[in-house]
Amino acid sequence: MAAGLWLWLAQASAQSVPAAIGADPVPDARFPARSAVMHIPDARVSINGLAYLASGPGPHPTLVLCHGLPGNEKNLDLAQAVRRAGWNAVTFNYRGSWGSPGSFGFDHALQDAASVLAYIRTPANAHALGIDTTRIVLAGHSMGGWVTAQTAARDPALAGAILISAWDAGNAASAGRVKLASMMAENSETLAGTSPGAMADELVAHAAAWSFPPLAAGLAGTPLLVLTSDDGNGPNGAALAASVARLGGRGVSQVHAATDHNWSDHRIALETLVVNWLAALPARSAG
Repeated sequence: MAAGLWLWLAQASAQSVPAAIGADPVPDARFPARSAVMHIPDARVSINGLAYLASGPGPHPTLVLCHGLPGNEKNLDLAQAVRRAGWNAVTFNYRGSWGSPGSFGFDHALQDAASVLAYIRTPANAHALGIDTTRIVLAGHSMGGWVTAQTAARDPALAGAILISAWDAGNAASAGRVKLASMMAENSETLAGTSPGAMADELVAHAAAWSFPPLAAGLAGTPLLVLTSDDGNGPNGAALAASVARLGGRGVSQVHAATDHNWSDHRIALETLVVNWLAALPARSAG
């Protein structure tokens, strides 16, 4: 086993379930939990977001969640569990998806994630939302896991990154354009300004740059949690975790669960893994 890689072979459900999974916090009359709608400037449009804000005076550590393709499973139960644990949770819809204006594209999705991070780090927005900008973690499911890996590899200020059943978009391009277009046709509902063929062409054109292996060096300085499942994506995620650990990555953890791509029968286990991992993250200084 590569040095620095913690591979948890036991079932995820064997972890101690934190109180935040099954119990609401004590209400804070002065600083109650709340939600805030966000319109995030992104290129020439404003994409839609929603912040689940934790109770208490703050500022709070914050988890940003990137959804998949097209994002039918948005993991909002995870956002709520994280909030009960004292973290803010920020969700958003990529350009051209789920009502956000503009045209969907994979490169656009990467730009969108960067725009969300820039928005919540802006001092005025961070103050209004009660965000501790030194403790922002980026997480993503499926394609959102790919967005997270690509973004975190270029953003060393993040306090951590979480990949959930992450899809390696560059590796997927090896299937060839015809098969890719067929796959995209099955996953393009709610997406505007694109087509299955255009999506396939974009993946093929960026296959090398958008694969997982080149990202390992950029992720070596960021605490990383890689969660894999029985969906075919697991080997690529596990290989990335191992590569990061070989390069001296600190705090690299990988957990495999015998469940489907959406963790349909492991939702409590998923929330437990994420909440416990976030609770164990070391504090980071603003400098």
